[in-house]
Amino acid sequence: MVDLKQDLKKALESLRKDSKERKFVQTVDLIVNLQKFDLKKDAVNTVVNVPHKIKDKKVAGFLESSSTKVDTILPSEFDKFKDKKVLKNLVKKYDFFVAQASLMPKIATTFGRVLGPAGKMPSPQLGIVPNPEDKIMENLVKKINSSIKIRTKEASVKTAIGKESMSDEEIIENAMAIYNSLLKELSKDKDNIKNVEIKFTMTKPQKISVR
Repeated sequence: MVDLKQDLKKALESLRKDSKERKFVQTVDLIVNLQKFDLKKDAVNTVVNVPHKIKDKKVAGFLESSSTKVDTILPSEFDKFKDKKVLKNLVKKYDFFVAQASLMPKIATTFGRVLGPAGKMPSPQLGIVPNPEDKIMENLVKKINSSIKIRTKEASVKTAIGKESMSDEEIIENAMAIYNSLLKELSKDKDNIKNVEIKFTMTKPQKISVR
């Protein structure tokens, strides 16, 4: 692991050196390329808690009463989302959806066809609450803002792990949290990992060997 940290540090230094100044803050992406990986048998779908928040996520909640902590979609509003276009716009608007446990069957019926394929269905891992009390919702949003969803749609995992404005140490700590969590999910551990790449939004990736 020490070598990977050092290699990530070198890669970040190189990215900062070669990157032109932009009119926006670039995102830092981590790409983990997989091998000996069967997408059907070995698919990964997990949530990783990272030590450093990347951004505040837009969160919506399917709740029985309005919350001051998240944008709320009440059961009385569910019918308007039977229109697929309206539903797709909702899914695009928010990064994360949470739900009150009692509403999950109705949510699955009304929203599952679009939320499921988008990987945004509320899950027991992070997103289902017994009730929408302010304290519960506040803690949940805090947790969501420092969490990253890892879902394999192909033989690689690509996820944002930081912003270029963050320190190298913060970015590396987030990268290691993702990498170590992924190792635990893979059936062949490190043997499933071909290599690792790190890049800024507008740069070419820096490739890192894990062998």
